[in-house]
Amino acid sequence: MNEVSPSRLKRDLQTLAGDIGERLAGSSNEREAADYIAEEFTRAGAGVSIEEFSIRERAVKSEFLEIQLGDRWMTFPGSLFSSTPGTGGIPVAAPLVFMESPAEMTRTDLSHLEGKAVLMLGCHIESRQSYQHLIDAGPLFLLVVDIRYPGDTPLADGMFPAYTTAVGAVPMINVAYMDAWRWRSEGATAARITVEGGMRESVSQNVIAEFPGTDADAGTLYMGAHHDTQANSPGADDNATGVIGVLECARLLANRKRHRTIRLISFGCEEQLSVGSAAYVRAHREEISRNGKFMFNLDSYGSGLGWNVLVVNGPAELVEVIRNRYEPRGIFFQFAKDVVPYADHFPFVAAGVPATTWIRYNCTTGRFFHHRPDDDISRVDIDTVTSILNGVVPFMAELADLKALPFPSSIPESIERGVANFWEDLFGGWDP
Repeated sequence: MNEVSPSRLKRDLQTLAGDIGERLAGSSNEREAADYIAEEFTRAGAGVSIEEFSIRERAVKSEFLEIQLGDRWMTFPGSLFSSTPGTGGIPVAAPLVFMESPAEMTRTDLSHLEGKAVLMLGCHIESRQSYQHLIDAGPLFLLVVDIRYPGDTPLADGMFPAYTTAVGAVPMINVAYMDAWRWRSEGATAARITVEGGMRESVSQNVIAEFPGTDADAGTLYMGAHHDTQANSPGADDNATGVIGVLECARLLANRKRHRTIRLISFGCEEQLSVGSAAYVRAHREEISRNGKFMFNLDSYGSGLGWNVLVVNGPAELVEVIRNRYEPRGIFFQFAKDVVPYADHFPFVAAGVPATTWIRYNCTTGRFFHHRPDDDISRVDIDTVTSILNGVVPFMAELADLKALPFPSSIPESIERGVANFWEDLFGGWDP
């Protein structure tokens, strides 16, 4: 089998994260990326299709955040969460309340938050019940401090569409941790936001490449990544690295005869919580449940300094298969075996297909440039990407060639309830 080409990887990375740049779901840039991916899949010899699905695009024209410190109003950076509304370009001000979430989320009575600007600690509100409790309290708007990455840059993020559709939303602004620290230290008393724009109806797309196997009854292997980004981020590692990996796999697997079908998918709208992969799985649920054997997802694995983490939601045998295939190549993992619903492998798990996500950490909470403007090409180490893909491609080729897979194509009973709960709560179930 041919080796992975670093020059092709660099070219694809430059196109996606350099030339196109930010690729917000539903935007023209996201569509440009999808068209490029489809063109490259076609060049590789795959049968290619694009499936569109309805979403709400974050379309913010301007956003301003002001904090009252003493008798002065001072301007600070902030980023509107996707799936939450703007202010119609009108300034909205309120007294500032510091909420010690998630601990304070357990308070029975949150009525003191009504009409206030609430600064809360956390990333997402990862419980529909907690989110309902907070919104029912009637805050005017929320300022969210991402406590995973204490720094001086606001991260871009979003609320889960299934939550905001079912419960509603108020404006939510992501703010920098060190700014929030200053506000608390200096006794900030009020906040004012002005956001022109917000969410609007649009479409995103999944780009599908298929390489048929010789045995129609042998089932299908899936491989995926996502091509969209967060706001104001070129998304070089999150997740242009995943997409360039899938493209390179397509090129190297194209001319091989294979026993079972390989379907490679570049998903749109992952950053709103795997909306694209969920749309794909819902649309093809019967086929996936019947024929799906395994799903391998690539997401943010290009950091030179760091370590590999493999989320494995599947049978115990799958962990050993991966370990035995990669460790002789000098590729080692920290295995995460708990159910992880925050990546594109998860909807396949919900449909009963064992699945993994390969990610690479460079700090204990992920990657220090997560969802930031500096997730640019300089953050990606092509040698690391090349080395990893030189293990991924033979692994997928082997699984496609084997008459029988060396692990059950099923989800262990021990995690089925957790999977079902996450699917219902975070994604809205099969008929949202």
